[in-house]
Amino acid sequence: MQTFARVLKAVRWPAWLLCCGFVLCAAPSFAGSPAPATLNWQTLQTLNFSLPRTQQKAPVLQFAGKRVSIPGFMVPLEDDLDQVTEFLLVPYAGACIHVPPPPPNQIVYVKMNKNVKVQVTFTDPILVTGVLQISTVQSPYGDVSYDLSAESVVPYQPQ
Repeated sequence: MQTFARVLKAVRWPAWLLCCGFVLCAAPSFAGSPAPATLNWQTLQTLNFSLPRTQQKAPVLQFAGKRVSIPGFMVPLEDDLDQVTEFLLVPYAGACIHVPPPPPNQIVYVKMNKNVKVQVTFTDPILVTGVLQISTVQSPYGDVSYDLSAESVVPYQPQ
């Protein structure tokens, strides 16, 4: 029995270290993501949509593939007028509807992650957070320079 007690004592210490090491290694994933950068429409506008991306030096390029938040207004792309999983984000209410659309560098195509549905709002500003990609997307409302995989949509509260 004494030998078993020695084995237990010997095993307990490395097992405890292993557990602590696992918790310490896993801690950054539990800490949450860093706060996303908030992009304004002036920064999005720096992209010259008529030039190839390789010839661009626009400040917005540094945000490609990064988590960002963008305030704006929703233009739904689905027939359901209550909730949608995809929409265009534009700088002013009513853009793309009954008027010529803004230029491509002023329109963001938003697709909600995991097909989460969000409430449609035409006149209230929203803040969309997700990963930004710079790409050309064609929509019935105009060409789009940005693609955003969205994780959240909340009412926009200017500070």
